[in-house]
Amino acid sequence: MATHNVSLFLPYTIAFHDEPTERRQSPPPRLASRKSSTIDLPTRSSQPSLLTGPTPPLTPSHTQANEEFFASKLGVDPATLHFSKPGDPRSLVLSDAHVADWGAQAIFNQPKSRAGPLPSGSILDFAKVHDELERKRRDAKTRGKRTSPTTHTSRAGSNDRSFENKTWTVEPAIQGNGGLTNAVRAAVDAGEMEVAWVGTVGFPTDSLSESLKEDIRDSLVTDHDSEVVYVSDKDLDGHYAHYCKTILWPIFHYQVPDHPKSKAYADHSWEFYRNVNQAFADKIVSGYKRGDIIWVHDYHLLLVPGMIRQKLPDAKIGFFLHTAFPSSEVFRCLSTRVELLEGMLGANLVAFQTEEYKHHFLQTCSRLLTVETTEEGVQLEAHFVNVHCQPIGINPPAVEEARHKEDVQEWINVIQERYKGKQIIVARDKLDNVRGVRQKLLAYELFLNKYPEYREKVVLIQVATSTSEQSELLTTVSDICTRIDSVHSTLAHQPLVFLKQDIGFSQYVALLSVADVLMITALRDGMNLTAHEYIYCQDGKATTGQKKHGPLILSEFTGSASVFGNGIISINPWDYQQQANAIKHALEMSDSEKTARWNKLHEVVMTQTGGKWASGLSKTLTTVYAEHASRASSSVPRLSATRLAEKYKQADRRVFILDYEGTLAPHRTSTGIALSSPQRVLDSLNELMADSKNIIYVMSGRRPEELESTFRTLPTLGLIAENGCFMREYGVENNEWQQFIDPESTAKWKGEVRSILKYYEDRLEGSYLEERRASLLFRYDKCDDQENATRFAGESADQINSACKGQRIHAVPVNKALLIEQIDFSKRTAALHIFDQLRERAVARGYKVPDFLLVAGDDREDEVVFHWANDLAKKAVIRDVFTVSVGKRNTEAQATITQGSTGLLTALQKLAKISTDSTPDDYFNKGRDSSKQY
Repeated sequence: MATHNVSLFLPYTIAFHDEPTERRQSPPPRLASRKSSTIDLPTRSSQPSLLTGPTPPLTPSHTQANEEFFASKLGVDPATLHFSKPGDPRSLVLSDAHVADWGAQAIFNQPKSRAGPLPSGSILDFAKVHDELERKRRDAKTRGKRTSPTTHTSRAGSNDRSFENKTWTVEPAIQGNGGLTNAVRAAVDAGEMEVAWVGTVGFPTDSLSESLKEDIRDSLVTDHDSEVVYVSDKDLDGHYAHYCKTILWPIFHYQVPDHPKSKAYADHSWEFYRNVNQAFADKIVSGYKRGDIIWVHDYHLLLVPGMIRQKLPDAKIGFFLHTAFPSSEVFRCLSTRVELLEGMLGANLVAFQTEEYKHHFLQTCSRLLTVETTEEGVQLEAHFVNVHCQPIGINPPAVEEARHKEDVQEWINVIQERYKGKQIIVARDKLDNVRGVRQKLLAYELFLNKYPEYREKVVLIQVATSTSEQSELLTTVSDICTRIDSVHSTLAHQPLVFLKQDIGFSQYVALLSVADVLMITALRDGMNLTAHEYIYCQDGKATTGQKKHGPLILSEFTGSASVFGNGIISINPWDYQQQANAIKHALEMSDSEKTARWNKLHEVVMTQTGGKWASGLSKTLTTVYAEHASRASSSVPRLSATRLAEKYKQADRRVFILDYEGTLAPHRTSTGIALSSPQRVLDSLNELMADSKNIIYVMSGRRPEELESTFRTLPTLGLIAENGCFMREYGVENNEWQQFIDPESTAKWKGEVRSILKYYEDRLEGSYLEERRASLLFRYDKCDDQENATRFAGESADQINSACKGQRIHAVPVNKALLIEQIDFSKRTAALHIFDQLRERAVARGYKVPDFLLVAGDDREDEVVFHWANDLAKKAVIRDVFTVSVGKRNTEAQATITQGSTGLLTALQKLAKISTDSTPDDYFNKGRDSSKQY
């Protein structure tokens, strides 16, 4: 049984070589690093060795001097950044590798993209393109052909033969999710998982011949347990650059795109996104074996779970989102919001980094899909989807081995010497609008202005990798840096070192080790593992105790903040004054407070590791899948009429608890008219009641007076009204109703809910509020605009559940209506009350408790009774228990009747024929009149 780990990029890529070289897997070749986006770095031949010391620095205020200083070791073996195989001491991938986007990286010799330029940012040009696509679609439809705007031929023509004669090697990839790779590798090394990776190779492949692609695939499958998904350059570029980065990434990080380019991308890029997701789903389906586990990762592949589910209904599928998940009001800005949610809900388990993101997802499903949500997950029509949160962590053993490398210690010594006597604040972020670099620099400028005594005592080393798409942000940030440099720098000291480039892993670990403070000010982030690696490196071992237990300044909008709790210095990145004060607090913090905070954080880092995350998610998926499989309609056997009849004959005391609507009788007749009192139901119940051994209750969501009217010809029938809020006991004619609710509290919450629903009722023509004694039903079945009505129902359900949480009520979407009912009372509580009464009387009079129980139902309200009855069977409280679901749906019932209410009535009539007309026995009559309740 294999676990298919599915992410956009594989943890491996391919490097092509001009000269023949022996195929190798480890270690990677010594390649020149990529260059900064703003400055040419020294060539490898000009770089001095750290053993002889770095090049003498220029004037500190000269920005290039700092870039040259930190670049002086970048031309070394990429193994300092990545690993080649599990168990290698160099086996740590940067958790958040800040690399160039797909098709633009320059570490390895690889083909260039043939996808062509991005579409015009002009909304006018977009309109022309959109009209042209629509015209082609209409023409194709007229001709009876299927067309897609993403089906393009490579603009460069035939395959580029220049790569045919090159040798190539499999190398550790620099793209992709490093935190995921490290976590999975930790679980694999611990023997807890067997993993097969599925993803792309991380570079354009249109230039490669089919034979070369097949050779690469064979090597990755055979030697690295990795299955390649090949997609066209056009599709992947449109998917990644157009939809993921321009549409999804901003939305998921609360940056709603509102510019012509995003609007121009929104329409056609969805086709690219869907195509790539379909390619992944097809690849997984083609290699699937029964029992395999499928884990799909991140926002690039949101549609894949649903696509796989369509082809593999019984597959075990998990989905984990590594980014933040926005609130419903932000997510609804996506035009494809429904498709994305339904794609995610194709999984058995949907997991997030924090409880906040889990809550946002549940709220979004409730509002936009109008489905019932609980703390455990989402209840769909046919099945349940569990929703879970489990934060990812780092791989401590790998960090420990990596930081013992000679290069790391060399850099620690050099940095400590260069900034001797200074307090070092370290920051490393990608320069985009969600990382908060601009806010951090403004806060640091305020700190220097407010506390000038620190100007020559502190230095902020900000590593910021920039992209071409963020040129405006880079300009703004550069202006701030220039202002800080011109006001606060001297010939002897520069308080800000701003590096518009990434740094080597050895430098990164060295900076984390020598830092006095780490500052992360992301405006929104899923889980920032840089913070975790910093805490691990702050034990003082690498610096012989000179630097240890440095404070962590962390944005409250990161997932890590919720994990670390009060061990961090929490800041709002939009509050510059708070950030400035946090810097001062961190720099002046006492050793005892530093140690106390660090101990708390270190415990989290060591207990919530990446390996535990991977294995924990796998175990959770296995558990929920087993629960889903046991409830699947295909797994629940049909009711055995023979066995039911046999146990019925053997029983001395029998209890029937039967749902009415949808179970004993269809909700509506074939003509659409609601049923009142179908004669066959009354006849079947009357025949069962003729046997004195039988105790029969009918449960319903209807009001007490409605049930009395429906079953007026059966005055001694036991009734449960409004889903367990009222009960009329069996066996006594004209018996009084027993009320479980508190009238005063019920009236109070009803008043609050009415005020909420009044807003929606006024805006939905045809909607109306149906009042019940213990619940409310907001109906919109008569509304002409069902799409708008459904959306309003989802919004109102979420609003009621949030505003009235303390009132112990919940709003549940039902068929074209919204049911608002009390949490503390259900059909289960009524059934439990009935059974407790029967048992008490049996014990008091020396008789046996009932030894036969039949519970039948058809919807979610009946599942709680099934669970209760099954539990009685497991504990052997009742000898023979039958829980029966009428219809085809996922259920906890132990048997199903697929013929609907007709099938159940037939079964009940067969049982009634078995019964004999015996006189009432002592269980019912001893010590009482027939006119008194028992």
